[in-house]
Amino acid sequence: MDDVLRLSGVRGDDRFSRFELISWWDQERLSRTRVLLIGVGALGNELLKNLALLGVGRIFVADLDVVEDANLSRSVLFRPEDCGQPKAEVAARRAAEIYPELLVRPFSGNVVYDLGLGVFRWADVILAGLDNREARVAVDRAAARSGKVWIDGAIERLTGVARVFDPAGGPCYECTMNEVDWKMLEARRSCALLSREELLEGKVPTTLTTASVIAGIQCQEAVKLIHGLDILSGKGFVFDGMTHQSYLVTYPRDETCPSHEADAPLERLDASVGRTRVGEFLERVRSDLGPEAIVETNSDLLRALRCPRCSDETPMFTSLGQVTEKEGRCPRCGEHRVPETFHTIDGREPFLDRTLGEISVPPW
Repeated sequence: MDDVLRLSGVRGDDRFSRFELISWWDQERLSRTRVLLIGVGALGNELLKNLALLGVGRIFVADLDVVEDANLSRSVLFRPEDCGQPKAEVAARRAAEIYPELLVRPFSGNVVYDLGLGVFRWADVILAGLDNREARVAVDRAAARSGKVWIDGAIERLTGVARVFDPAGGPCYECTMNEVDWKMLEARRSCALLSREELLEGKVPTTLTTASVIAGIQCQEAVKLIHGLDILSGKGFVFDGMTHQSYLVTYPRDETCPSHEADAPLERLDASVGRTRVGEFLERVRSDLGPEAIVETNSDLLRALRCPRCSDETPMFTSLGQVTEKEGRCPRCGEHRVPETFHTIDGREPFLDRTLGEISVPPW
């Protein structure tokens, strides 16, 4: 055909050659980028698929759930034979099939309790496809502590929003929360051992079409961030799929927000949670900060489960996010048990000879 436009160039057949027709595009920069992706449901599937197609080099994928039949109509990376398998592992495997040079690490765990600040510090870009406030607050605070920008997405029915938060210089997610939001969050936190049925009650209807739109905007903002271009920092892109109208909202910064309180910079220690004992770590802290120093954990750690009816108590050093519904019930009377937690270590604890990993301190 004589009217076909032919593009010639040294890299005309390269996998990413069409991207590099954009004047400012730097594929090498994308290949060096480290992304933390939290949540691989409907939104997360689209995010991960896009990142793999874009040629991002390294991705850490975190999700606490397993693949179910209901995911198959909204998740391009899942297949019927994947049901029952961890979402993070399946999604990571499929993303590597899309882009074999991708280095992707799956993590099956709860972002609130199981993901340490080291992962946030490692990442160049943080993307989230979450479905609850508690997880978003956890990501927001971790991003603030590590000085990182994070890009949030949320969908419901045919509507959605993509928003960019830079807690260091602008509003954060918590700045957008009102009194009702905080009350709903506290109600969720008041029952740390939610049953599967109770969690399902909080599910919202979503569609793959809206997920594609919002994830596309999130990834586009990530590409701009990676290239040092202006992003929607402190703003949200709102999409209404019923009318196909979209608009931007600007969020004000709340100077009283706890996520904007000054914290000491994060430091990387030459230590492992699998080898370092609690008592040894406390001694190290006190050698640096003084004999009265205590250790304060980033989130509550579980010490035991106690039954309010029969007072039976079972020692259990595990992540709150990993406690099953069966474990949450008293083996004697069947009552829902109450978690006994702690977040400080002052040297009087009976578990000083345990390793940090054995009391469920995250490995990163």
